[in-house]
Amino acid sequence: MVKWMGDMVQDQASFYTNAEDYWKEVPPTVDGMLGGYGNISSIDINGSKDFLRKFLGDEEGKTGTGCALDCGAGIGRITKRLLLPLFSTVDLVDVTQEFLDKAKTYLGEESKRVENYFCTGLQDFVPESGRYDVIWIQWVIGHLTDDHLVKFLQRCQKALRPNGIIVIKDNVSYEGVVPDEVDSSVCRDLEIVRSLVRRAGIRIIHEEQQMNFPKEIYQVHTLALR
Repeated sequence: MVKWMGDMVQDQASFYTNAEDYWKEVPPTVDGMLGGYGNISSIDINGSKDFLRKFLGDEEGKTGTGCALDCGAGIGRITKRLLLPLFSTVDLVDVTQEFLDKAKTYLGEESKRVENYFCTGLQDFVPESGRYDVIWIQWVIGHLTDDHLVKFLQRCQKALRPNGIIVIKDNVSYEGVVPDEVDSSVCRDLEIVRSLVRRAGIRIIHEEQQMNFPKEIYQVHTLALR
């Protein structure tokens, strides 16, 4: 493990179990998923739609719209408002069973287009090879150690269909790695995120900053990988 994070995550097991325990206490609501910032949900989704639409289409080289994977899906906020409107089918993966149970009602009638609800941590999740056009990973990479993030991205790359993309959307710190003891996660700076993507042997094909978020939260950047 890279030293600067290795010092922080001495005990991998408790890094993951503490996070699981934290999320078990979070209410299964949009506000709960967004740490009390439920009011930014529409700004977030609209920014993500604009980002994603740059890649989707039927033309050669464009990304298809058959199946998407929502990683760290929670109750399905992103599935409901971003992925189901754009893709034929969606799979959800989250470590908290209560959130996935809630997703089935939260998604309403559209839940019939969800094919799988996987309850597992991303460090253990192996997506099906060649299944997904888009793998969406939002506000969850901080719950993975460096090594696990690199390996997970490599598994995701194998799970892509031709011209598929992986999207990471997350907070980035101003410098280095900032631990969050409350939810047992870390926030990495942008250059560290890029270096971990490179370490996975994956290319960044596009990158944007999400605008119009509250000033008091860390900047959020979106990266498309292939």
